[in-house]
Amino acid sequence: MAIKFRLVLLSLFCLVFKTISAAPISPGSSLSASNGNQTWSSPDSTFSLGFVPADPPTSPPSFIAAITYSGGVPIWSAGSEIRVDSGGTLQFLSSGTLRLVNGSGDTLWDSNTTGRGVSSAQLDETGNLMLRNGTASVWSSFDNPTDTIVPSQNFTVGKVLRSGMYSFKLIKNGNLTLLWNNSILYWNQGLNSSVTTNLTSPSLGLQSIGILTISDPNLATAAIVAYSNDYAEAGDILRFLKLESDGNVRIYSSAKGSGTEVERWAAVTDQCQVFGYCGDMGICSYNDSNPICGCPSLNFEPVDPKDSRQGCKRKMEIEACPQSVTMLDLVHTRFLTYPPETDSQIFFVGISACRLNCLVNTACDASTSLSDGTGLCYYKTPGYVSGYHSPALTSSSYIKVCGPVVPNPSSSLDSASKKKGWKMKAWILVLVVVASLLGLMAVEGGLWWWFCRNSPSFGSLSAQYALLEYASGAPVQFSYKELQRATKGFKEKLGAGGFGAVYKGILANRTVVAVKQLEGIEQGEKQFRMEVATISSTHHLNLVRLIGFCSEGRHRLLVYEFMKNGSLDDFLFAPEEQSGKFLSWEDRFKIALGTARGITYLHEECRDCIVHCDIKPENILLDESCNSKVSDFGLAKLVNPKDHRYRTLTSVRGTRGYLAPEWLANLPITSKSDIYSYGMVLLEIVSGRRNFEVSEETDRKKFSIWAFEEFEKGNIKGIIDKRLADCVDMDQVTRAIQVSFWCIQEQPSHRPMMGKVVQMLEGITEIGKPPCPRAIIEGPVAGTSTSASTSAVASAPTTSSFSSFQISGVSPSAPARNMEKATASLIQSDRS
Repeated sequence: MAIKFRLVLLSLFCLVFKTISAAPISPGSSLSASNGNQTWSSPDSTFSLGFVPADPPTSPPSFIAAITYSGGVPIWSAGSEIRVDSGGTLQFLSSGTLRLVNGSGDTLWDSNTTGRGVSSAQLDETGNLMLRNGTASVWSSFDNPTDTIVPSQNFTVGKVLRSGMYSFKLIKNGNLTLLWNNSILYWNQGLNSSVTTNLTSPSLGLQSIGILTISDPNLATAAIVAYSNDYAEAGDILRFLKLESDGNVRIYSSAKGSGTEVERWAAVTDQCQVFGYCGDMGICSYNDSNPICGCPSLNFEPVDPKDSRQGCKRKMEIEACPQSVTMLDLVHTRFLTYPPETDSQIFFVGISACRLNCLVNTACDASTSLSDGTGLCYYKTPGYVSGYHSPALTSSSYIKVCGPVVPNPSSSLDSASKKKGWKMKAWILVLVVVASLLGLMAVEGGLWWWFCRNSPSFGSLSAQYALLEYASGAPVQFSYKELQRATKGFKEKLGAGGFGAVYKGILANRTVVAVKQLEGIEQGEKQFRMEVATISSTHHLNLVRLIGFCSEGRHRLLVYEFMKNGSLDDFLFAPEEQSGKFLSWEDRFKIALGTARGITYLHEECRDCIVHCDIKPENILLDESCNSKVSDFGLAKLVNPKDHRYRTLTSVRGTRGYLAPEWLANLPITSKSDIYSYGMVLLEIVSGRRNFEVSEETDRKKFSIWAFEEFEKGNIKGIIDKRLADCVDMDQVTRAIQVSFWCIQEQPSHRPMMGKVVQMLEGITEIGKPPCPRAIIEGPVAGTSTSASTSAVASAPTTSSFSSFQISGVSPSAPARNMEKATASLIQSDRS
């Protein structure tokens, strides 16, 4: 009986204590940093306001006045990152203001609500601390966020999350932004293309189930920005958005009472792309999947040896250099550069000029040369340099140092282990063990070779290991298990092309990639690696970048950069109900021009001409800014090569409707075959319809035939995609249509070279009236996939090309000899 009485008494005491702690906080109350158990709590104690130890811990101890979720996870702090000593207090003064005071009596933070009639304070069940004037809220923590957003909290334009040098903002057009030092915008995430409404007063919110959304009066429903990877999972879980000190904003989950937080989503998937992550002159790279910071070379030293993220400094400053100043070369490295840059920081020069011009320019501290075919060179002025190193980067960077250059050891792990200073006896013991193991392995390997040397599989196995060095310096080599893990067992299929299926994957460093499983590859490993090395040596802004490959047993895979917007056909031929898949004329012309530049690079600027053999909208991919990138180039060479110059393609699956007439006539295939395919694609970009489409509108004729007839009649507007309405540049449209008909001429010699196509589209070269492209009239009706066989592909381009397109008097009705005479004149002009 006595025990029951005590339990009832204890329950009543807890209820009374809870009621007192949940009651409104009266002016004159205060919290002390020296008493961590003293808090102001929400009605059911889910949230509490009190002092928590600073993280990381300091000596002597310091504290933060913070609102924490059950278990101790902070979601708001007074004065953001302001710390107080053990004598600090948080005071709710009778004047109605909330004030954070240090042990010395100095005011470190104030709510600035004096004289506004504040009569009480309360922490509610959503985690919102409010100062009230009666029932009205005068000030709240939700309206004054620090580094975190929780469910029920609206984050509007003008509010800022801060953490160190980093800030997170919502701007008026609905974009989410991350900035360093309020000046460098290194992440800018807009709504997806399905949202075409202009926003007036957007608000960012995080739903309790883990969905990040943007609301606006002009939106019927909230637009989804991101999902946490545990969204809608059951349980008593708080999900919150937090800006971390590493410059990344993430969604976390915390189970009630656990005191732990689990990352569920990150804005910047590649941490090394966060500007300033490794401090001034620091270089970010990866150790397995973890980002690490280091210095460019031994000419530098860490600013703080205990914290590698504080950056580096030169051991000898340039101004005090007693010897000659030189440039430190950093391969596969890029100094991060984000808009806006001035014209004095961006140049179109070669690698050598990018290096030397910076060396002799006192206003230049470092430079980066992009090896992607753009010729771009970025100069970094003295002030702040943030670097990124990865074997997948095609750029080279240079930074001024006082000579001589002292490079870093080959492995940072090796240098770290050397600093541990092992004793000599330990080294001797290790050497004895290693020598013994090597001896045993040599004996075992000798025995294995002796008994297995006549096995038929032995030759191919030894060849496999002997050729492991072939891809060094080229793309990254992955094991099949790595790619299997990256794609979650090849789960998310992006599509299937003529050479195999493509899957979405995420590498260990969180880079999103597209993994292509090649089919019909009959080459040996040596030839496969050589062709992959050739593909990887092509770097251009309008070509999909090859990141790596896998050649393991029967597995042949290629790893490409991931294109967020998919392929061009998804936009050109999307159903009308998919309004988000619409492209403006400005975007279409940019895509057409970019694609032409990419093909020009393959045909005319590579060391060996690369003929694509399958140009079509499905092989033109779009990044998040709708920049076009040609994919699947060079893959035709991977199928059963017989000769260096002419290759017989026994299983190349082209697409009818885009195949040049010489494919069907079993004639040699040259770069002019790609130009025919591009002409068909260009016509589709203008019209938004398949070139082989047949309808009542086209009098049951193929669209490409009907389009030329309408062009002859001067009905340009009839050819244009009706969804574009009148929002087009008619001069650009006319040029594009004329170029398309020049490209699809029946005779390869009548088609322009790709470099001339670019000039015509840009308006640099005048375009004459194209003759009737007889191939589309006399060729078979197309539109289905086919398998082209025994067609010879020439690796060198033809010599005939157009240097000028000022043909007059040549029309479909002109005699063939007039056309031949005009073309011969143009060819002779081009040669001269």
